[in-house]
Amino acid sequence: MISDVLKNTARFIFLVLLQVLIVKNINLGRYFIFFPYVLFILLLPFNTSKPLALLISFVLGLTIDMFYDTQGMHASACLAMAFVRTGVLKLFAPREGYDEQLKPTITYMGVAWFTSYALMLIFVHHFVLFFIEAFSFHEVLRTLLRVFCSTLATFSFIYLMQFLFYRSGVSRLE
Repeated sequence: MISDVLKNTARFIFLVLLQVLIVKNINLGRYFIFFPYVLFILLLPFNTSKPLALLISFVLGLTIDMFYDTQGMHASACLAMAFVRTGVLKLFAPREGYDEQLKPTITYMGVAWFTSYALMLIFVHHFVLFFIEAFSFHEVLRTLLRVFCSTLATFSFIYLMQFLFYRSGVSRLE
């Protein structure tokens, strides 16, 4: 139990530092923006209660907001992502339910399951984030294009990270 808390704390720190020190400085234009810190929410254990997931997600978003000076935008997007996470997990649950020993990674759950799960949650995060940022429906098509492009960019980055850090059932982030 304590080792899981330490592993998740290390993952939290690693992903926040990756986001604010490296990824924040990558500029591929206005439409392709990477947010690999959402991987922390994606990798929360299956048995994480909804209130705890919401609290952790809020702290994660608030931490990113402090570095991006975005006044709660990332916190709101992370809360939305954590809120729908339970429903998405139920939507993609196997008939016999989730094994508590498994983790929501490509290695344990498979490529198809992880792709569906991650794309849906990343889309929710980006949808909320970019529409709060735009705070208008005047450029709804441009905002939707940013949502789709950034969702694919973030997913691609996270997918690559899954194969770098979670190969052969051996995790380097745990």
